[in-house]
Amino acid sequence: MLRKIYFKEMKDSFRDRRTLLLTVFLPIVMMTGLVLFYENMMSDGEGETFTLAVNETFGEQEEALFSTIERIEFVKSADPEAALDAGDAQAALVLGADFLENVESGAAANATLIGDSFSQNSSVLMDQVRAALVNFEKGVIAERLEAQGTSQDLIAPFTLEQKELTEDNMGVNLVALLVPLILGMAIGIGAGPAASDMFAGEKEKKTMEALLMTPVNRMTLLMAKWLTITSIGSITGVITLIVVALEINFLTENLKKAIAFGEDAYMVIIVSILVSFVYAMFTATLLMVTSIMGKTLKESQSYSSPIMMMGMFPIMIISGIGVNELSFQHFAIPIMNIFTILKELSFGIINYEHLAIMVGSNLICIIIAFVIARIMFLKDKWVMN
Repeated sequence: MLRKIYFKEMKDSFRDRRTLLLTVFLPIVMMTGLVLFYENMMSDGEGETFTLAVNETFGEQEEALFSTIERIEFVKSADPEAALDAGDAQAALVLGADFLENVESGAAANATLIGDSFSQNSSVLMDQVRAALVNFEKGVIAERLEAQGTSQDLIAPFTLEQKELTEDNMGVNLVALLVPLILGMAIGIGAGPAASDMFAGEKEKKTMEALLMTPVNRMTLLMAKWLTITSIGSITGVITLIVVALEINFLTENLKKAIAFGEDAYMVIIVSILVSFVYAMFTATLLMVTSIMGKTLKESQSYSSPIMMMGMFPIMIISGIGVNELSFQHFAIPIMNIFTILKELSFGIINYEHLAIMVGSNLICIIIAFVIARIMFLKDKWVMN
């Protein structure tokens, strides 16, 4: 009987065009947009032509200082800052009067760099201009030291080399942020409408009474509906992982370079699918409780909205934590541990102890929420409108 009710609910769910739209089409559109957005973030202005607003006195000698910057155009203006405000340039450089002459003679010289650090193009251009001016400064200092017969070692007693923990740290971290964000949103969006319709929708349409009059145990009905919600969420999660993998592989270059699982690739995929199943089960249980609480679809959706938003907070927390800094509580706290495991998997790390902690803590919460849902479903005041 459980199997028959389960298949009946699945057929009813996928006959609904709204469910198909929210389960398949909408997540794919969202995933594509986010993947391309993060790919653009990693490009660092590659292939982009930058415009720098400068003084009208800016000549060939000044331009030579920035010869190392590819694809840069200079916009001369009487007021470079005004040109930047008008959108004619992405950054502005204001050099003091007789800048090069003052530098050569040892007199005071100043330069002002203006831009918007929150703009990607402006930030990239400012970094490149700043680097060019720093190199020019180092060259001037070296010449002055040589003229005085002083070794450069006096002001540079050692060299500092910085290395990232991973070869492409920015790319891996973006993937570790992208995949959990998309997966959490997609599972919530896919399972939400189905959960609301199976309990609150039945009450609103006055079909719950007829359903309860059948000689089917309420526990069987509850289990079949929970399995249906879980299945829809799981299907959405698997589709999400497949589409993200295909888009990263065929539509991106920087994100693709950041992912290199080697021989563990298949195991990472299997564990990722397992994690999506666990998260779908957890989300389905909570959404089932909110749907039982709601008397109408609108009321149920109002209750379920905070659940779908809960995934945003763990992402903000773990995004600033290194993968080597994760501790027990990050794998024991429900919802957060899902994204923590996915972050490890993005770095190609498979830790079975962490995986067991995550699965165990989520199963405990699922059982508690399911017991609450069962108690509510056995009471007529929750299932009768």
